[in-house]
Amino acid sequence: MRVVQLGPFPPPHGGVQTNLVAIRDYVRRQGSSCAVINITRHRQAERDEVYYPKSSTELIWDLFHRRYDIVHLHIGGGIPLRVQALALAATSVPWAKAILTLHSGGFPSSPEGRAATPNSFVAFVLRRFNFVIGVNEEMIEFFVRLGVPRERTRLILPHAVATAEVAESLPEPLASFFSNHERVMVAVCGLEPEYDIPRQIEAMGFVLRKFPNAGLAILGSGSQKEILEKQVATCSYGDHILMCGDVPHRVTLKAIAESNALLRTTLYDGDAISIREALYLGTPVIATDNGMRPNGVHLIPIGSTDSLVTAIEQLLSEQRIHRQASERDDENLTAVFSLYTEALGEKRAA
Repeated sequence: MRVVQLGPFPPPHGGVQTNLVAIRDYVRRQGSSCAVINITRHRQAERDEVYYPKSSTELIWDLFHRRYDIVHLHIGGGIPLRVQALALAATSVPWAKAILTLHSGGFPSSPEGRAATPNSFVAFVLRRFNFVIGVNEEMIEFFVRLGVPRERTRLILPHAVATAEVAESLPEPLASFFSNHERVMVAVCGLEPEYDIPRQIEAMGFVLRKFPNAGLAILGSGSQKEILEKQVATCSYGDHILMCGDVPHRVTLKAIAESNALLRTTLYDGDAISIREALYLGTPVIATDNGMRPNGVHLIPIGSTDSLVTAIEQLLSEQRIHRQASERDDENLTAVFSLYTEALGEKRAA
């Protein structure tokens, strides 16, 4: 079996990247080939069947000339016209089966998702895939509403295990920040409006009244970086908040493992790999309730500072027990690989 995944390859590390790498590693462990064609602006030297096309023409050449049996496209966020065009290309390789994973669990409820109809171009493209994978039931119903036969839909959650190696120690300035604070929380996300980071910074002002040596480390970068840095710099408790920017994935996992809690406050969110990694590492999670969080998460309403402060204070009042990481669970990866096999079985029967 020769598989190619179209999607973002790390670095930087994010939920889609983590899932893509986990699938690639699993397919290879089964003795099959699994290449990657990176579709983001982040580029590295090509090696080990990871390709970085410089143009759409080069991407199409890679797709059509390397003779893959399975073409698996990963989409995170929205589905703009350029992504629809890529999806059309992915479904046009005559000898390959095409599979799509739409990672943005909140997409069906977004304005773009609600506006889609069975007669829209995006619906036409989705119906061309042999199988479409959703990360929650709402997404499966969205596919069906757009005319995708239910038997060609699959509900498969992103891989929940932190497959990357955890760093042995934290680098500076994270190491000193953890050392100088008794209780540290981490937020792992893009610095974008939908992640509601200003609310976390605001909440720290209340948390510090009860826990005067608490800290919040924010890992990630994005368009709101300067705005958030200014908010931290101008508040009286800025020394208790560390803006880390992007850090290597193994360092992120170490920070999560050493923290008292992972915060995931969002206004709009799908399934979050960072939450699943935290639970795997034994770290408590506080997250806004989007209707699709895993079991074990401390849920709070969207946009509620009071609820966030209460949840943080409750967790910080408890003794942090560093639990052993969960055993590796490849159930979701097995489901994806089985889908590849099923698709090829259909191909042979055709």
